[in-house]
Amino acid sequence: MRPSDDPTDTTPGLLLTGERTLPDIPDERYWFQRHVVAYEHAARHVRALATDRRPITVLDAGCGEGYGLAILADAGASRVVGVDLEAPVVDHVRVTYAARDRRIEAVRADLTSLPLPTDSVDAAVSFQVIEHLHDIPGYLAELVRVTRPGGQVLIATPNRLTFTPDSDVPVNPFHIREFTAAELRAELDGAGLVVDDLLGVHHGLRLRELAHERGRPITDLLTATPPDQWDDGLRHAVHATEPSDFDLRADGLDASLDLLAIARVPGDGR
Repeated sequence: MRPSDDPTDTTPGLLLTGERTLPDIPDERYWFQRHVVAYEHAARHVRALATDRRPITVLDAGCGEGYGLAILADAGASRVVGVDLEAPVVDHVRVTYAARDRRIEAVRADLTSLPLPTDSVDAAVSFQVIEHLHDIPGYLAELVRVTRPGGQVLIATPNRLTFTPDSDVPVNPFHIREFTAAELRAELDGAGLVVDDLLGVHHGLRLRELAHERGRPITDLLTATPPDQWDDGLRHAVHATEPSDFDLRADGLDASLDLLAIARVPGDGR
């Protein structure tokens, strides 16, 4: 599913700007694998849907680089639609993923005006997206519209209490608004979604031990100096990061790194 090492490969690359994470960049591996945690959880829900032995359509709203589309397709979705606003991103997804897997589609569109029929997807995921948007009610309304009654909507976002502590102004210049667990639940409730579960991403044992040894939180260690100034121990720890280095659980939400809401559109479904 990834581009080859062939020098004639013309896959359009994406720049690491801080707006999105990218695979295959060793120094970015902590952030990338932290984001993969949500996709792996979503994949379990897709696998459960796929046991019904009928075609399953999944939407990834704000798909970014597209790595999540491959995870969802491999979990058993018969059709995965990735939507993003930026043309270079969509071009990249089409060449890197859609051209290699006929189950994957890439569409350029505003997330407040999705080019999909009402009740046309079985599940929608949107990870590390809501914090970037101005029109959150319009975005959530579209996710509800295109997802069938009874279908799931999964949303992940940084936890404001740990990502930007002591401030209502996001530290990330690409973020418009960040959320606490209570604030995220309120937004989803207001959109008419039923929140079945709200989970938090936490550092697992290996990363907690590293932070204890260094006397600083992992995120502080990574942002205090540029990667070319990391010591060998920190660099090795980052390059070795896997999704299993993070825990996903319902307790301690206010101390979590990221929030993952599992909601559904009211109705009986089919």
